[in-house]
Amino acid sequence: MSVSGAGSGRGRKRGSGRGGSAVKRPRQTGAAARNRKKSEDEEDSGTGSLFDVVKSGKASLQSTVDEWIESYKNDRDTALVELIQFFIQGSGCKGTITPFMYANQEHAEIIRKMTEEFDEDSGDYPLIMSGPNWKRFRVNFCEFVQVLVRQCQYSIIYDQYMMDNIISLLTGLTDSQVRAFRHTSTLAAMKLMTALVDVALNLSINLDNTQRQYEAERQKQQPKRANDRLEMLLQRRQELEENQAEIRNMLTYIFKGVFVHRYRDSQPEIRSICMAEIGTWMKKYPNMFLDDGYLKYVGWTLYDKSGEVRLCCLKSLQPLYDTEELATKLELFTNRFKDRIVEMTLDKEHEVAVQAIKLVISILQFNEQILADKDCENVYELVYSSHRHVAQAAGEFLNAKLFRRDENSTNKLKIHRGKKQSLNTPLLRDLVQFFIESELHEHGAYLVDSLWEINDMMKDWECMTDLLLEEPAKGEEYMDDKQETSLIEIMVCCVRQAATGESPVGRGTSKKLTSKENKQVLEDKTRLTEHFIATLPQLLLKYLMDGEKVANLLQIPQYFDLDIYTTSRQEKNLELLLRYLHEIMEKHTDSEVLEAASKCYESLCSEEFAIAGKCDVARKTLIDSLIAKFKESMHDFFAEGEEPDDDEIFALLACLKRIEALYSCHDLNSWDIWDDIFHIIKSGNDSQGIPEEIVCKALACGSQALLWYLNKLDEANPNKNEMKSLRKRLNDMMKYCHDLLFHQQDKVGEEAYITICDLLVMFSRHLGEINEVMRPLVYEPDKNLQQQLSNFLTEKVFIEDDDDDIDENVKIEELHKRRNFLASFCKLVIYNIVQIRMAADMFKHYMKFYNDYGDIIKATLGKAREINKVSTAKTLALSLTQLYKELQMEMGAVDRSSEAFQSLKELSRRFALSFGLDQVKNREAVAAMHKEGIVFSLHVDEHHDLSTPPPNLSFLEVICEFTNKLMKQDKKVVLHYLDKHLPGGMMPQSRSEEWQSLFTYRNSLSQGDGEVHPITLKQATQRRYANKRKQIDVSDHDSNMSDWVDMSVGTPAPGVPVMASTAIKRRRMDEESVGGASEQSEDFQESYIGGAPPTPHMSWMTAQKGQTGAQRHMEAAYGHYRQGGNLPPMETEGSEASIGDFESPRSHVMPPGYYGDGTQNIEDPSHSGVIHHLPPVQVPSEMSHHGY
Repeated sequence: MSVSGAGSGRGRKRGSGRGGSAVKRPRQTGAAARNRKKSEDEEDSGTGSLFDVVKSGKASLQSTVDEWIESYKNDRDTALVELIQFFIQGSGCKGTITPFMYANQEHAEIIRKMTEEFDEDSGDYPLIMSGPNWKRFRVNFCEFVQVLVRQCQYSIIYDQYMMDNIISLLTGLTDSQVRAFRHTSTLAAMKLMTALVDVALNLSINLDNTQRQYEAERQKQQPKRANDRLEMLLQRRQELEENQAEIRNMLTYIFKGVFVHRYRDSQPEIRSICMAEIGTWMKKYPNMFLDDGYLKYVGWTLYDKSGEVRLCCLKSLQPLYDTEELATKLELFTNRFKDRIVEMTLDKEHEVAVQAIKLVISILQFNEQILADKDCENVYELVYSSHRHVAQAAGEFLNAKLFRRDENSTNKLKIHRGKKQSLNTPLLRDLVQFFIESELHEHGAYLVDSLWEINDMMKDWECMTDLLLEEPAKGEEYMDDKQETSLIEIMVCCVRQAATGESPVGRGTSKKLTSKENKQVLEDKTRLTEHFIATLPQLLLKYLMDGEKVANLLQIPQYFDLDIYTTSRQEKNLELLLRYLHEIMEKHTDSEVLEAASKCYESLCSEEFAIAGKCDVARKTLIDSLIAKFKESMHDFFAEGEEPDDDEIFALLACLKRIEALYSCHDLNSWDIWDDIFHIIKSGNDSQGIPEEIVCKALACGSQALLWYLNKLDEANPNKNEMKSLRKRLNDMMKYCHDLLFHQQDKVGEEAYITICDLLVMFSRHLGEINEVMRPLVYEPDKNLQQQLSNFLTEKVFIEDDDDDIDENVKIEELHKRRNFLASFCKLVIYNIVQIRMAADMFKHYMKFYNDYGDIIKATLGKAREINKVSTAKTLALSLTQLYKELQMEMGAVDRSSEAFQSLKELSRRFALSFGLDQVKNREAVAAMHKEGIVFSLHVDEHHDLSTPPPNLSFLEVICEFTNKLMKQDKKVVLHYLDKHLPGGMMPQSRSEEWQSLFTYRNSLSQGDGEVHPITLKQATQRRYANKRKQIDVSDHDSNMSDWVDMSVGTPAPGVPVMASTAIKRRRMDEESVGGASEQSEDFQESYIGGAPPTPHMSWMTAQKGQTGAQRHMEAAYGHYRQGGNLPPMETEGSEASIGDFESPRSHVMPPGYYGDGTQNIEDPSHSGVIHHLPPVQVPSEMSHHGY
């Protein structure tokens, strides 16, 4: 290809080649040869064209290319037609290029003709089709192009005919507005260029060899020099230089004609192809492509909006930085785009972030000084990311930057007590310091998991315990208290990870371990058990009075292989452990330490191990001692005629803390302490002099005792006396908790609330449903209790923190507590223990407290819909009407332009969005919403002046937000219901401002009547080319689902210009824009799965005969069509809501208490693109049990 040709021949067929016009010979095409060879079992390969052969993948691509080359030598025009047809068919076009077209039309005209022939029934084409056959085709397609160039590299590609025509055609196709043509031709052009790069490399190698041979021959003495050889080598060098120049011209032309335009194509898959291939060129042929003129395209595309494209850019750069001789040429590029690469480590696409971190590691190895401390800190923090792959990549960076083992220090190891200091000692010290400086001390498990598979110091138990127990070697400093605490926390996290093989909670889904991983876990568990059996008692003795350290250390025995105590004859160490456990329980009162000790006893007393008997004796001895102290402290505290002093209060509280901790894991009911615990609860209610913490601990112990009584019952044949006793204790407990719910001491009321919620869940009717004999134990909350639980949320949860002086940590703890309260109530709703209606007070706060509780309320709303959609809709309507009543109380007449009213409308809009896009599924619920809204809005008393609007009329604007959730035929029914229930039964004559809400609502119900549907893109195409193709009856496609989608979403209205392409793109909105339209199209399509789309002539349910005479409006009944199936029994009341139920109530008096108090609304914060999360804030256990 000549340079001049590269600039002027685009879009046209090239010249006739060096040898002039080819001599026409009788055609013997490669296709004919292939057809002769085709066996019977290959008859499914189509017509035997190149496309069919490549698609089937049954024939060798090299032999296929060789046959085509033979055909080209015989008749190059016919062979080129076949090759061009291959690219056209590979794009999914059914059009055929005839020899006449090829001989008489230029490439641009051929492409235009093929565009008209494109199949519009589907947007699919081979490169994006799913299935193994099409995936194989993509691979074969790329390989075919590369094999073609490789087989032609010695002669045909230089004839200035084949390559000129192929490049010209592909360049023209890449400019097409048809995505299929553009995508396929770009892939072919880029693979063609990659193949030409390989040719250029071979030429470069051959040229170097020829030059060396020439120089060697020329430097010989005159008598020994062969002039003929010199002349031959000179001629050979000249020919190679010409070929190299021609290949470079081709590369330059393709790059400028295709790459420069397509690297910023609207389709991300096309941009990805360009970025992937340019990386290959730079790696293979750095002399030409590893230059700032080419690198800039990669740098610019690092800012691409598509994660897939950004990932391809990073993957293209990775091998360049990994190769030392290439990395030195990237210095200018690195300085220019280093900040962007570091920024991409926080990419919201996890795969991109992982690749960016790997690239930063390569940059670090190339030049340590180029990354500033701030850059490194940004990556360091990602070891706490909730995404495991990101965290592990950050762990590799942290390891490469900070934890480099000094191999030369082997000879300098210091001896201490006959032991060599571990190589990991300085690394562990650095790790502890990093953990302290990161200030995320509750997330040591995340740090450990990030480094677990990277650095073996995480399993160096001996080094860790030596740092804690041994004196430091000469020249080293003692670890201070904070460092020791951090090291113990890291060590315990390492033990947990080694013994379970599981990642910490919140970091990815738990996967099933492979047999190899299980074997490794067993080996690690054995090794750590053997080490800590001996060292743990020493550690407990050293830190016996340090609660924080002991609480962590006591977790270690839970991960022991306890059989080793017996097999290794470690009874002495077991006795030491039990002795220190006993001391810890008696000396500590911190809840965290006591709970850890209780769990430790639970593990040691497991009956499957031989040591269980010995440990059980130690446990009973401890409990006997604690119960005796408890009885004694009870006697002293409640001594008649005396006020308890501080020592007596402390003694009773300490005993209750220990009993509560033991009750959480062990059954203490055999020690008969229920009466004493319940006496404290009764006294707390009767007398206000008992400290709140004592009452709270007694409530917790009482709740645990009831659960142990329940657990002890024989499920098959329970003892009736035991059941009767348990029922009485449950009733007594619930009665006194109910009384304590609004105790003057806040902590008592809060503990009573949690206790009630937990007991209602455990003794709900589900207990009787699971086991019929347990039905007498079921506890049903009455309406008064339900209302008080709801009121508790209003007083304790939905309150604002106005005090800015409160410490941030205190605010976070307070928020956790409130979320716990809310989650406890939500469990009652989602398990259908309290009526859904009781959640109205909670739902109305959805917007105002979205940041604090939005996730919990949203999840509860979704679960409530699963129970009963209609009841949930009525509850939402109740929430809105409550807020509206509050506005009336504040303003008198509601100002529709006020900020508060707009907030109410915004809340209504959010509720409407929660219904989703499936109108059929939510039909009855939406109807109930409109019915409730209309009844409330039009409610008037008996003495109301009919010439004035109803006082609640403006509420119609609030329910306008739900109009688009109605199906078209249902809008007419709702409109009729509205008109029927207008005051006086007539439309107002006045159109004054005060009646505007009514007209606004009516207009929203009337929209769509008589509207003109625009034609589809396919219909427009058929009309445009009616004289060229046979007209297709549009009605033939009415039942086609894709046509319904196109009509509903992706079709421009008449008069709106469309693209010049005549091909329908699947998910057009998805491909050309980012927004909600594509999502709407998808859901629209889904709503018709399993049935024909609804028509305006089809009623929602069985059509009922309307009133005769002047009333010809059709009323379609909701009640005959049910979607919900069997619903829980509690919500049956009022669950039938239908258009048929849209009747005037006998009395317009609202039910008492139907509209209660409410609150205001705020705007819902947007969910912007989230970068990597740090570990989630720890959620209270009560919230996490049921998915919160």
